[in-house]
Amino acid sequence: MQGVSRASLEAQRESLRRRSADAGLLELSDELYAVTGVLAANYGLRRSLSDPSVDAGAKANAAAMLFRDRVSDAALEVTRQVVRAHWSQPRDLVDAIETLAADAALIAAEAAGQLDEVEDELFRFSRILSGEPRLRAALADIGLPAEAKRELLDRLLTGKTADVTRKLLVQAVVAPRGRTIERAIADLSALAASRRDRLIARVTSASELSADEQTKIAAALATALGNEVYLQVVVDPELIGGLSVRIGDEVIDASVARQLDEARRRLTGRTTVRRT
Repeated sequence: MQGVSRASLEAQRESLRRRSADAGLLELSDELYAVTGVLAANYGLRRSLSDPSVDAGAKANAAAMLFRDRVSDAALEVTRQVVRAHWSQPRDLVDAIETLAADAALIAAEAAGQLDEVEDELFRFSRILSGEPRLRAALADIGLPAEAKRELLDRLLTGKTADVTRKLLVQAVVAPRGRTIERAIADLSALAASRRDRLIARVTSASELSADEQTKIAAALATALGNEVYLQVVVDPELIGGLSVRIGDEVIDASVARQLDEARRRLTGRTTVRRT
């Protein structure tokens, strides 16, 4: 999401933040996810509701007529506000409502003192998927009904994670909207981190990092980036040594494996000298 759409989304997120003391945020989240599903399934509808040539009031009224009997007044008002905003393309409108749905759930988790717990649980589940290819294949199977995926996740997560975590993971699995499950979870983790105005750094190390080492790495990254950094640490012995750090789409790779790979490429790329 770029330009005008990004600005519109931030304005809508700020408006939602002002509801942080309101009750019913989890219900609001569910209803906004339902709106997302309707718009994601109907290109003509999302195109007309995001068309910049159509009067904003007319689009808001159209959205009200469509969703009035489906969602609460609170969800309807959020939807109307989003429709009145400016979006570069139809998908951005749907992405915005989906983001607000996740935000509402995360605001509820923060109010309950569970935001750190939700962040950690999202990360741990992504690691479980990496280590359980059969589970990942089942959850990503487009032929497996959504209800079967929900039941599988309920068996895995009920009583083991916060309700908000389970809600977000079900949405990521059942309605990934063209993303991999891992990418959908990463997007949710980034939203959770943004609640505290901090960045997520995924640190891959050849061996376990001590608490002191993690603190020093986080401090160094925070100094370099000018922002608080939250570490998600993964151990991968194949790195041999060193670290690989991913923040968003940026990668800082200081691993021994990368250095050896570069050396190998340089060696194999050299011109061969023929002996006479």
